[in-house]
Amino acid sequence: MLEGLHPNRPTHVFRITTDANSARAMTELIGEIFDPTETAVAAFEIEDDGPWLLEAYFARQPDEAAIRDLVRPVVGAEADKGVFEPLEQQDWVKASLEGLTPVRAGRVLVHGSHDRDQRRPNDAAIEIEAALAFGTGHHGTTRGCLLAFVDEVKLRKPRHILDVGTGTGILAFAAAKLLKRPVVAGDIDSEAIRVARENARLNGIGSLMKLFVGPGVRHADADRPGHFDLIFANILAKPLRILAPSLARVATNDGTLILSGLLARDVPGVLSAYSAQGWHLQRRYDLEGWAALVMKRGGAHPRPRRIVH
Repeated sequence: MLEGLHPNRPTHVFRITTDANSARAMTELIGEIFDPTETAVAAFEIEDDGPWLLEAYFARQPDEAAIRDLVRPVVGAEADKGVFEPLEQQDWVKASLEGLTPVRAGRVLVHGSHDRDQRRPNDAAIEIEAALAFGTGHHGTTRGCLLAFVDEVKLRKPRHILDVGTGTGILAFAAAKLLKRPVVAGDIDSEAIRVARENARLNGIGSLMKLFVGPGVRHADADRPGHFDLIFANILAKPLRILAPSLARVATNDGTLILSGLLARDVPGVLSAYSAQGWHLQRRYDLEGWAALVMKRGGAHPRPRRIVH
């Protein structure tokens, strides 16, 4: 599954049931080819050790034959069993949160209003409402970043935080709540920032969020060389590779990068891009076939830790 925004006004969805490997391959394929401001893709396990359901959302009616031809090399004749359906406005929001359970990473708890009783006194709780949720923190990439962040805070207390491609804002919110520090967060989609701003207000951290619309670090709040000692970028492999020079430029010498949105096969290329900028892998978190990387500046680390959940 790819955590991220559904289109601002999704009109159609493509659904297909398949195996885990095919679902992940199609997630990457659709995510790489289509404009993320108009298309989003998600895949999840229907039941433990069972089939996976892939859903691709489109902001306008898609070319059904072209979509089937696109996924046919991955799933063969099963491509013809995929179903295209029109969507009522915001139906996907309700569907995405059906049966939602709280997600925990250390003291960080992501939950809906119906699970407020799950909060503990010392929790950094983040409440995401159905009407204001494009991503919920349940996906392996987001949870991997949260786990990486919680472990990082055990070692040091970052002071200047940047979240690139913030989406719903969960990673930025976790940093603001746990560290009680301002967080700079941006996204290329203005609707994402509108939603993140409202979610921040509802969580009582609106004053800590410096939100901007723009790609990467192309904003005065983000484009600050050598300033950020913690940077999140939970996006996709290709933009992560492209952003390597700019993220390295705005990071402090002793800073940390937490990168995700990566399938296992994406990791070597991303590591190579950041190694060229003087970064090495310190820790790696593997969840649901996805990887989150914790990067530090300097020469190659002798034994990076690999954590599987």
